[in-house]
Amino acid sequence: MCGFLVAFGNKEEIKENLNSFKNSTILLSHRGPDYEKFVNFDNFLLYHSRLSIVDLSDRSNQPFVSTDGRLSLLYNGEIYNYIELKEKLKNKYNFKTSSDTEVILASYLEWGSDCLNKLDGMFSFVICDHFQNSIFFARDPFGQKPLYYFKDKSIFFISSEIKPILN
Repeated sequence: MCGFLVAFGNKEEIKENLNSFKNSTILLSHRGPDYEKFVNFDNFLLYHSRLSIVDLSDRSNQPFVSTDGRLSLLYNGEIYNYIELKEKLKNKYNFKTSSDTEVILASYLEWGSDCLNKLDGMFSFVICDHFQNSIFFARDPFGQKPLYYFKDKSIFFISSEIKPILN
């Protein structure tokens, strides 16, 4: 089961919270033994710990970044109908992996927030838009995959577990 932590806010606040964020990622490292990555964008701190299930290749590591660098996706879960969605999107999106992760990103690019009506599965995810300086996050309708969030001053925290946020 993958784990992720996101901090979103103004550059100054992000810089001030960098060490605290990095310390909090330790609390998620148990979630995925296959790969972990920390990324510091201007207004975003991103961390993902991966357990590889659907696509075992390195191409599907997260944060998963769109080819134009605009979007980053952090995701935990499984999309049951990702093959069908991939088939619908293949003429509009050039897939580089066989992962359900990339299908989520392609679905968001095609349908925006309406992609949630197309996804069948158990999931929680965060999509960071680095050009628009915004975030979109969601979880499956039954809440099978947890998603926690908290706003402190001018920073918004999102995680797949509560412990990093409490830290």
